Amino acid sequence: MTTFLFDGPDSAPVTILLAHGAGAAMDSPSMTATAKALAAAGFQVARFEFHYMAARRYGHRKPPPRAETVNPEYIKAIADLRAKGVTGPLVIGGKSMGGRVASMVADEMFAKGEISGLLCLGYP
Repeated sequence: MTTFLFDGPDSAPVTILLAHGAGAAMDSPSMTATAKALAAAGFQVARFEFHYMAARRYGHRKPPPRAETVNPEYIKAIADLRAKGVTGPLVIGGKSMGGRVASMVADEMFAKGEISGLLCLGYP
């Protein structure tokens, strides 16, 4: 199961799922500031980390993988977020590499009705 950090109201009409950039975690200052600003605007924001970044929290430092290799992790995060009971419109995106990965899965997820939009922050 994907680990999420949530900001904003559970009752928000739209949820935004954000992934981090290649070198900074989901709780980095820029990701936190972005999530707080979006939450203040009335969105629910869910942040998550790709496995290589989560492993760094336990001393397993790995370089970032090629963006396309983590596409399945983003798709799983969408499913896990829905499994946690998040319903309604979902916008996916992220900072830098996270935005790139979101953009690579967006067409497929939109066609399946899983997402409503894409938000890229600092797209590489």
